[in-house]
Amino acid sequence: MAEPKTSRTEQSVATFLATVADPRRRADAEAAVALSAAVTGAEPVMWGTAIVGFGAYHYRYASGREGDWPAVGLSPRKQALTFYIVPDFDGYDELLARLGPHTPGKSCLLLKRLDDVDRSVLSDLILRGFRHLDGQTVGAGAQ
Repeated sequence: MAEPKTSRTEQSVATFLATVADPRRRADAEAAVALSAAVTGAEPVMWGTAIVGFGAYHYRYASGREGDWPAVGLSPRKQALTFYIVPDFDGYDELLARLGPHTPGKSCLLLKRLDDVDRSVLSDLILRGFRHLDGQTVGAGAQ
């Protein structure tokens, strides 16, 4: 079975953030990293070449594929600041309704600008996602 494309690396988070070309996106990413670190109490680490992660969980699919992924993470993509918080956001409707402008994905949350959302609500989302996943094994055969 192939190794996952995205795994934890030793790349410097600060060095990665310094490469974000758009100054506003870079500032949002730096603020989001600081917020996520404060909320989770975890050190930011790089996953792959473009995701800053906090904590980790192990996933296992019925197909036999398995690997590790950050409990919460973020990436300063060109079009939006992308947060990886929890798969499907089940049970998070009330918080998402109060967050402010965002686009939900299947397992990610896209924000155009960090200043446009309620940071206390974002903090709650990050903390709940982190507590839900950090140190867990999820998926088929999880115990």
